[in-house]
Amino acid sequence: MEFEKLQSIIAEILSVEPDYIKKDMTFAGDLGADSLELFQIVMGVEGEFDIIIQDEDAENIKTVGDLFQVISDVR
Repeated sequence: MEFEKLQSIIAEILSVEPDYIKKDMTFAGDLGADSLELFQIVMGVEGEFDIIIQDEDAENIKTVGDLFQVISDVR
């Protein structure tokens, strides 16, 4: 359920189909996200999951799986 929410947030910001998004995809390489889009995704995740992602954690997010792990660790 949480991964589906994450897919939905990413899909909305990057204009891709949610089912296309897999955990092993990189934001920059596979999904073509720039730093602003990644920031928007992190902000969307914080709002949706009612969490705060620390800057040092956000800087280490390279893949969808990385972001999903941060969500799991914070919750």
